[in-house]
Amino acid sequence: MRVVEQQIACAPQDMDVRAWRARVLAWSGKLPEAEKEYLEILRVSRTDADNWMGLASVYLREGKLSEGQQAISTAEELDPKRSDIHAARARILRAEGQRKEAQAEFQSALHLDPESAEAREGLVPVRREAQHELRMGQDNDLLSYSAGFRDEWISVSQWTSHWTTYIAGNFYQRSGIEAGKFVGSITRRQSKWGVLTVGGAIGHDNSVIPKSEAFFDLDHGWKTGETGFVRGVEFSYAQHWYWYQSARILSLMSTTLVYFPQNWTFTLGSTGSRSAFSGTNAEWRPSGIARLGFPLAHWGDTRLSGNVSFGAGTENFAIVDRIGSFASQTYGGGLRLQITDRQDMTGFAGYQKRTQNRTDTSFGLSYGIHF
Repeated sequence: MRVVEQQIACAPQDMDVRAWRARVLAWSGKLPEAEKEYLEILRVSRTDADNWMGLASVYLREGKLSEGQQAISTAEELDPKRSDIHAARARILRAEGQRKEAQAEFQSALHLDPESAEAREGLVPVRREAQHELRMGQDNDLLSYSAGFRDEWISVSQWTSHWTTYIAGNFYQRSGIEAGKFVGSITRRQSKWGVLTVGGAIGHDNSVIPKSEAFFDLDHGWKTGETGFVRGVEFSYAQHWYWYQSARILSLMSTTLVYFPQNWTFTLGSTGSRSAFSGTNAEWRPSGIARLGFPLAHWGDTRLSGNVSFGAGTENFAIVDRIGSFASQTYGGGLRLQITDRQDMTGFAGYQKRTQNRTDTSFGLSYGIHF
């Protein structure tokens, strides 16, 4: 960069030197500065395919996929026979989830340059990308004041570039009473607007779980760069309705997720729950949670990560003809073992302290297969 700045001082109108400055900025992870430099160059000279391809690469790393498509299309119009331009378009298509189109572009790049290692390597993840997940798990609660609870569940999800469908079956054992429910949801992703999920559940409740549920979730995230302390921020808002045999509960949830270097994350969430039991007035109760996620180790493709969390809040409950409430603090942690790109295992454990010296020790495991 120092060398480049010296050359610019000698020849400020030399667009080749300015282009080198843009490349070095991009290599350094200074994406907003690189984008600005490329745009200033293209205001002066719009006929160099390299500059359009460099701008498209910056847009891809920033997550601006539609702008990247426009930039790479201009580069292709200027020089349609370049293999690396077709490979660059394939990378953008792959990021958008358009697998077939990306594969066709990589094949075009390979046709123009049979020795292109980039095109050959690019075809591998496109062909192998999974679009389904089968996950199963088992959770346990050991209560100091009652017989323990046990849950088993199995879920299947399928996704494309813009849609995800999810179905699950949950089975509950509550102090000798068995219950179960079916859950389904659909998710729509749009690069500009974010993610919207809507779904619901219906259950064989036996008076221990909700008879039915409905929910929606709005989510949007922003990349802030690749060199700063904060790499990205994601916000979500959700509403969830629960209809029990003799109660109605509405929960409003907001969550902020912050991404840091080296795959560290921090999550802060707050929930307000409105409980209404038969013959009583509705009442709101707050709760919150903080979670820190971090990497632990990796061996080749195998990666181990963990998290620790703390939650606090209050909750209403009803037992036959009595309404009550309790406050709690929950301490927890979890592990995730990414065995391969097709298999992973997760585990968690938590300890909750409630009023009246009651405790709840929880733990669980899950296993997922991608195919």
